[in-house]
Amino acid sequence: MTKQERGVRTRLALIRSAAQVFEQRGYAQTHLAEISSQAGVSTGALHFHFRNKAAVADAVEAEAVASLHRAARTAGEHPVNALQTLTDVSHAFALLLGQDVVVRAGLQLACDTGRRPGVKLHQAWAECVRRLLVRAGDEGSLADDVSVHDLTAAVVGATTGFLSMRRESEEWLTHRSLTGFWQLLLPRVATPQVLASLSPEGTAPVPST
Repeated sequence: MTKQERGVRTRLALIRSAAQVFEQRGYAQTHLAEISSQAGVSTGALHFHFRNKAAVADAVEAEAVASLHRAARTAGEHPVNALQTLTDVSHAFALLLGQDVVVRAGLQLACDTGRRPGVKLHQAWAECVRRLLVRAGDEGSLADDVSVHDLTAAVVGATTGFLSMRRESEEWLTHRSLTGFWQLLLPRVATPQVLASLSPEGTAPVPST
């Protein structure tokens, strides 16, 4: 393994370690020594990659956003209408939130009012939702009285809200719960012609958790 490869692996290990600590303790209560210790590296190695805690948090958020973008690209590979793509992407995002600590920590950090503005996962998710809803409107898939702005707020608020409720019960962030959300929402926002072709459960295989 080359020095560059070792550096990349160390950086990724630090990001994942930081995500775990941020999720458990919150940004304000997290110390760099905890992150380096959990990653199995020295504090000096951490400072080689990140100048301070804010830079570590920014890296966690950036990696979470990158994971969301990868999931969105994968879910959007098949030629379906924009509402179905949005439904599929939301299931992929929920799966990420359930399985990937970096994505969960990225969303938690994005909502932390004690941090300075930076890369924000919920903003990236909101832009993804808005872009797909604009496309749905252009396709004629949305009912005439549906506002893209209001619908974006509803989808983003509900899906990210599932994460907060998951801390009380994992049932809040499951394929089943998100399918139920779309079963309620799609008949209200989609035209009857498009609604008949939509699958609230998504078109990609998603494990039931």
